[in-house]
Amino acid sequence: MSAAAQLPWPPALVGTPAVAVIERAIERSRLSHSLLLHGDDLGTLVGVAHAIADRLLNPPTATARFAVKDHPDYLALRPKGKTRIIPIGKAGSPELGTMRDFLPRLYVTPSLAPRKVAILYEADRMNTESSNAFLKTLEEPPANTTLLLLTTRPYSLLPTILSRVLHFRFPSTVATVAADGWVPWLDDYRAWLGRLSDGGATDKRAAADHIFTAYGLVARFATVLDSATDEKWKEQKEKLPDDLDDAEEEAIQTGIANGIRLRLFAEIAHATRTYALPKLVAGDEPTRRALAAAIDRLEHDTGLLRLNLNESAALEDFLLTSLRIWTRR
Repeated sequence: MSAAAQLPWPPALVGTPAVAVIERAIERSRLSHSLLLHGDDLGTLVGVAHAIADRLLNPPTATARFAVKDHPDYLALRPKGKTRIIPIGKAGSPELGTMRDFLPRLYVTPSLAPRKVAILYEADRMNTESSNAFLKTLEEPPANTTLLLLTTRPYSLLPTILSRVLHFRFPSTVATVAADGWVPWLDDYRAWLGRLSDGGATDKRAAADHIFTAYGLVARFATVLDSATDEKWKEQKEKLPDDLDDAEEEAIQTGIANGIRLRLFAEIAHATRTYALPKLVAGDEPTRRALAAAIDRLEHDTGLLRLNLNESAALEDFLLTSLRIWTRR
């Protein structure tokens, strides 16, 4: 990294209002001590957080520059273990990667930069004990420290935590999943929403058609997911070392499938908002209520995916709930 270089923002976010506000606050030394960065794609949030951290840790007056992860004033806390939880840790002798190990280090004076930067990756993975301990830090934040909380599930955080951080939502900068049949699936889903909103389930035949369409979407979704996973696996398999055993390969393939299905669900959320936008602009209050209820249900079902609910069951629940939501607007 050259002396004058700054870590760039994710390209699709350059010049957006959220980035402009953050840049201006950093330039004026007015950035809030605690920010919640949320959106559909964790990779995008990490890119934003590291860009913020770089500007705080490597100001123009710095005599030496460090990559964010190598800076002595950078702290990170991530989920750990098979359960992917941020644990509280043992009292008195907390192990690395626990909340009790992390919190005291927030209060250590910065060694090189004007401020320390601490990033909580997947902050929604804090368990109850960790959340309560962290809340006390938000109530009395350490001096000269900026806290960045990253999450794709802000609704899973304690309301008391949400009320004490400044919120910034960032759309995904990841390209749409390029899988056979996915774009037609999204088109048919939006058309289905239109039929629900315009005509509803006015008689038994119409209600049956809507239900059959929903189950057709569920079946086609499984085909799209399988196709996208197979293509990604073929691409990734060529890059893997030759000494991986079958269990390791299966774990990697499962991780690919889980990542893709979360991206597909995020794109369903985007398609739902895209459908509703013209009506919202026109001031359609029933559409506003329906959209809020639909997105809330989709986030709920996406959360169940992370607990290993089958994606077909999650999508079926969302679509059948959507049928009721959009026909009773």
